[in-house]
Amino acid sequence: MSTDDLRGTVNTLWESVGEGWRHLRESAATAVTRFRPGPQTQMPPRTNVDDPFYLSGIAWAILGADVFEDSSRIVVSLEIPGLKKQDLRVDISDGALVIAGEKRFMGPSGGNWRSIQRAYGAFKRRIPLPAKVRMDDAKATYENGVLLVELVKLTEEPPGGTRIVID
Repeated sequence: MSTDDLRGTVNTLWESVGEGWRHLRESAATAVTRFRPGPQTQMPPRTNVDDPFYLSGIAWAILGADVFEDSSRIVVSLEIPGLKKQDLRVDISDGALVIAGEKRFMGPSGGNWRSIQRAYGAFKRRIPLPAKVRMDDAKATYENGVLLVELVKLTEEPPGGTRIVID
């Protein structure tokens, strides 16, 4: 392989890495969600965690969402593993789907944690809706860590907001 071939291969690789990083940064920008641990979160004390990067009061995670739209509906699928449906609240407010909840820490006790990399605490994720929806016809299910919200499109939005009950 010549020097020019090697240079071309490195340039192609570098462009690919740069393109991947830009895509990740742009697509994940709205998915990065702050978790705020509180007393109900039940995090282990700092003295029981050997991880030097552990900060018990600050946590971030990506809550990945897919938004599908056709002529009559909007379907939002959001990954939120490790919760029970009663730990989630789903609202429609100001043209957005708002998902809030609290992920509590659960694990063994009596030893030290070597690392804690998952996010725990109260969170809120706002997903702008591409169209107005009929709030009374909203349906939500939560199974295997995935929240699925189905919304029927509407031409007029009633004033105020509404809460969606998770089946």
